[in-house]
Amino acid sequence: MRVPVQRLLNAVLALIYPECCQICRQARATPSEGFVCSACRADSRFIEPPFCRRCGLPFSGQIDSDFECSNCLGMTWHFESARSAVYAKGVVLDVIHRYKYKQQLWFEPFLADLLISRACGSSVVAQPVTGGSFSMGVLSPGDWDWLLPIPLHPMKQREREFNQAERLARRLSVASGIPLKTNILKRIVATRTQTRLSREERAENVRKAFALNDKEDVAGKRLVLVDDVLTTGATTNACAHVLRRGGAASVCVWTVARGT
Repeated sequence: MRVPVQRLLNAVLALIYPECCQICRQARATPSEGFVCSACRADSRFIEPPFCRRCGLPFSGQIDSDFECSNCLGMTWHFESARSAVYAKGVVLDVIHRYKYKQQLWFEPFLADLLISRACGSSVVAQPVTGGSFSMGVLSPGDWDWLLPIPLHPMKQREREFNQAERLARRLSVASGIPLKTNILKRIVATRTQTRLSREERAENVRKAFALNDKEDVAGKRLVLVDDVLTTGATTNACAHVLRRGGAASVCVWTVARGT
């Protein structure tokens, strides 16, 4: 009898890494949980309404209807909406950095579960999605044609050895039933890191960084961009601009975390 690949991988991981939380190093946590225990998972702050209907920025005041935040005023967004599952803080931010920059791929199930729980409207690690008149942008195969991960420049991908957006999007594709396309967008400029740049500098840094692959046709397609973190939205907006210029009917964005 064939052993499922994921079960075999989990068994191998369990031999290499004890089933111990890789955050607190005290409680039990399994490979399928991304080696993050329930107590450390509880540090994740899920984004709840109210939030900006366009960019998804959370707001702390009492608002019970759709609104656009002050950051969106005067902005030319090429995506219809951007949504994130959790705040990029605490355990989540630590895990993302260790996952991306230290190749600690065992955290992937944890990050994917956060994204899937909100993007697919299922309560994997979160409470049920609520929000009254606020649209969480839950993904349905009937509404969207393809999931597109934000691409890395080939030089950066060789250095990192993987694209975190693609790996997370692959798991989201399985959960949502929306096909994954990894060959639509390409990154043609090896841009500076966005970390220490201002909002305006970020936008300029990625303005001409992306292009469509020559043989790919997105005309009339409804597309979902997937990434790990959204901060100012400059990178996803640059990708959305390329897609809309190519004839895409609509573009939305889903990320695991939102920087504020």
